[in-house]
Amino acid sequence: MEVKVLLSDSCDKYKRRNHNVGIAMWHLQWCTKYRYKMFRQEKLRIFCETAIKECCSRNNIEIIALNVQPDHVHIVASLPRGMSDARALQLLKGFSSFLLFRLVPDFRKRYPNGCLWAPSSFSATVGYTELEKVVDYVKNQ
Repeated sequence: MEVKVLLSDSCDKYKRRNHNVGIAMWHLQWCTKYRYKMFRQEKLRIFCETAIKECCSRNNIEIIALNVQPDHVHIVASLPRGMSDARALQLLKGFSSFLLFRLVPDFRKRYPNGCLWAPSSFSATVGYTELEKVVDYVKNQ
């Protein structure tokens, strides 16, 4: 699991753009369909982390904390301006599923229709005052 610490200086912790200043941090969580424990093996967990990191880099999502459990994923991320939590979850779940089915063809035995993730998810905003608690929660799952 990779944990990136944001700057602690109060004037540097917000993202500055042409005409606005701010940051949108979210705690996102989603599960595998039927809660199957698909990521017990370290190799599969690494594949999942890599797929999520690739999706984040393509969509300007900054990962603060990431933890892949055998049957679910937790991520604390800073989303770009204008991106909703629903859109971020759609991108993360869709792209990671797309890559994982290509990297691990055996997933098709468990999920023949190609749906790796359950349709449900969890999302909550995170402020700087509770960021440390949320990151510790994600790290200690």
